[in-house]
Amino acid sequence: MNDLWHPLLPVLLLPLLGSLVLALMGQRDKAPEVNALFCLLTFLGACDLTRQVIANGPSSAWDHSFFLDSLNVFLVSLTAFVALTTALFSRAYMRVERDHGRMTPNRLRLYHSMYQLFSFTMLVALTTNNMGILWVSMEAATLTTVLLVSLYRTPASLEAAWKYFILCGVGIAQALFGTVLLYMAAEKIIPPDGGALLWTQLNAVKGALDPDIMTLAFAFLFIGYGTKVGLVPLHNWLPDAHAEGPTPVSAVLSGLLLNVALYALLRCKILTDGALHSSLASQLLMGFGLLSVVTAAFFLSRQKDVKRLFAYSSIEHMGLITFAFGMGGAVANFAGLLHMTVHSLIKSSIFFAVGHATQRAGTQVMEDIRGLLQISPTLGWGLILGSFAILGMPPFGVFASEFLIVTTAMRDHAWATPFLLLALGVAFAAIFGRIQPMVFGSTTLPTLRHPPALIPVFVHLAAGLCLGLYIPPALEQWYQQSARLLGG
Repeated sequence: MNDLWHPLLPVLLLPLLGSLVLALMGQRDKAPEVNALFCLLTFLGACDLTRQVIANGPSSAWDHSFFLDSLNVFLVSLTAFVALTTALFSRAYMRVERDHGRMTPNRLRLYHSMYQLFSFTMLVALTTNNMGILWVSMEAATLTTVLLVSLYRTPASLEAAWKYFILCGVGIAQALFGTVLLYMAAEKIIPPDGGALLWTQLNAVKGALDPDIMTLAFAFLFIGYGTKVGLVPLHNWLPDAHAEGPTPVSAVLSGLLLNVALYALLRCKILTDGALHSSLASQLLMGFGLLSVVTAAFFLSRQKDVKRLFAYSSIEHMGLITFAFGMGGAVANFAGLLHMTVHSLIKSSIFFAVGHATQRAGTQVMEDIRGLLQISPTLGWGLILGSFAILGMPPFGVFASEFLIVTTAMRDHAWATPFLLLALGVAFAAIFGRIQPMVFGSTTLPTLRHPPALIPVFVHLAAGLCLGLYIPPALEQWYQQSARLLGG
């Protein structure tokens, strides 16, 4: 599978081609359908790629520049799936924004082309075997999403985009320095022509890497990619970016970008664990993950903007996932991977419902959004079910993953259990207390003439429910293999 043709080729080529096509015609009436079509083709290619990797095992492509294994191949399919459903949601959403005068033809062209380019950068980051290309793709993702966050060109959106660019730019610069240090450690062992930045080569010799250099390298990599994950105290860009950008952008930021940044951090952790033979990397992940969970939970109760509310919820959940991977071991790693999957599905579905609700109410202030069940029963039920799911109510998948994380913490790190339980309780009270009147309150707004496009909402909720009741054998095998690879 090292020839020019590889099943990965269409997965990478289609979104890049889509970006070029939509840069030319992204303002036309059929552009949303074209955007969704490219996403559909990419998703089908990702499914075929996943099938082949499952059948044939790990593979590399194009002189080992790209590598696929159990840790990234299902994330590729998840990324392509969320990109597809978000593109379907954005068809109706962006047309309403255009009718309200918030989107001009040039902004629509920019949105559609950058959406495809963002998908391309995410897929490259997931599949590249080169730690340098990983850094480049993460930087490219920052640039594309800066343009998406600032799409409305309001003072608030421009401020949010600048904050995002500056904070993540500084963070990604730290990751670059960490990557340089990683190369310094590798060049002492791997010949110059042996691919000193290839992850597979580094993983093969990780036990011989200089521990002092690797300690410093991981510190910079953790700061850099941790900023993109949204870990406290590097999280300040995330609530503003979610609140001021278009809702489809909020969905892919929470559902895709945070996962990919954490994936990059996990690849670095595997190398660091092997080089140091200590728990330094795990302790950093546990400490900052727990800090993020607790801090975000208490910030939830202070929010008035519904998109900022769920942005802080994303910080909380990414902190919980990071904490799980920091604990390590088969169960905690399994739970972390499951939580990555269900969080992507549920959180993006919530943003879909929130997008329709805020468009209808004309505001994102929760006090001014009431009676969604009266306006549209499907919209109201979509939001309340999504909120229950993300809060960890059984039988949704979030409950299963959180149960595994908390019980593992009780067994191995009892000191952290009170903090986790307190944070989860505060988050439940904060979100449910704000969402309940939005859904069940009284309103004077008329009912919607046409039902909103909520199929993506319930598709995601159904997937999150199914993962709480039954995990398909192929997916379970991926979780188990990836958990063993992560070690700990």
